[in-house]
Amino acid sequence: SSVSTQSTGEFQTFQHYFKRINLSAMVVPAKPASLIKKETRDAELHAKKAASDKKTRALRAIKRRELVKRTAKYYKEYAAAEREEIRLDREAKANGNYYVPAEAKLAFVIRLRGVNNIPPKPRKIMKLLRLRQINNGVFVKLNKSSKEMLRIAEPYIAYGYPNLKTVRELIYKRGFGKENGQRMPINDNSVIEESLGKYGITSIEDLIHEIFTVGPHFKQANNFLWHFMLSCGKGGLRKVNNHFVEGGDFGNRERFINNMVRNMN
Repeated sequence: SSVSTQSTGEFQTFQHYFKRINLSAMVVPAKPASLIKKETRDAELHAKKAASDKKTRALRAIKRRELVKRTAKYYKEYAAAEREEIRLDREAKANGNYYVPAEAKLAFVIRLRGVNNIPPKPRKIMKLLRLRQINNGVFVKLNKSSKEMLRIAEPYIAYGYPNLKTVRELIYKRGFGKENGQRMPINDNSVIEESLGKYGITSIEDLIHEIFTVGPHFKQANNFLWHFMLSCGKGGLRKVNNHFVEGGDFGNRERFINNMVRNMN
C-alpha cells in the first residue's frame, strides 16, 4: 500500500543519512559547570574529613596512653595504701598494741523503707540524699553534718563503708551519668569528659579514684553520678524494723555493707 511504501522510503532515507555520519568525528560535550563544582567540593570535603580523622585518631592514641599511665598510677596507689595498713597493723601487734584505722571518709547509703509512716525530717533528709525509692543507693562524703543527717534517717536506711571493689563494681555495672537532668549510660569516656573534663576527670577510672579517695572534686563527681537503682537482695532482708546489731537491717553496718551491696548489685 502507499502508506507502507512511504514508511519504507523514510526508513531507508534515515539509514542512508546515518551511514554518512562519521561517528569518530563526534565530540563528547564537556561536563556541566554545576557537576564540576560538585565534584571539586566533594573532593575538598573528603580531603578535610580525612585530615580531621587522622588528627582525631592521633589525639585518641595520646589520650589512651595517658589514661593507661594514670590507671597504673591509681592501682599502685591503692596497693601501697593497702600494704601500709597491713604494715601498721603488724607493727602494732608486734608491740602488743592495737591498730585503729583512720575514720572512713566515704559511705554508701541504701534506702530500705517506703514512704508510709516516715516523719518529715527523715523524709526530707532522704530527699536531699536523692534516696527517693526503696533500694536506691548513693555515695556520701562523711563529715559532721552528713553524719548527723544519717543518724536522723538511720531507722529507714542502711549504710556502711565501701571498699574499692564495691565502688568499682557499682560504677561499672550500675553507673549512669547525668546530663541536663537526664539519665544517660556511661558507655564511653567521652560522656564523663564532657561533664567533668574541666575538673581533670576524663575517664571512668578517674571517676572511681575521685569517689573512692573522696578527692577535691568529689561533690561534682558524685553529683554527675545518677543514684544507683539496686535489685532486691537474694533471700530478702532479715528484719527491716531492727538495727543491724540486733539482727536486723537498718543502721550502720560499717564494712559489712560490701556484702549487702554485692547481694543487691
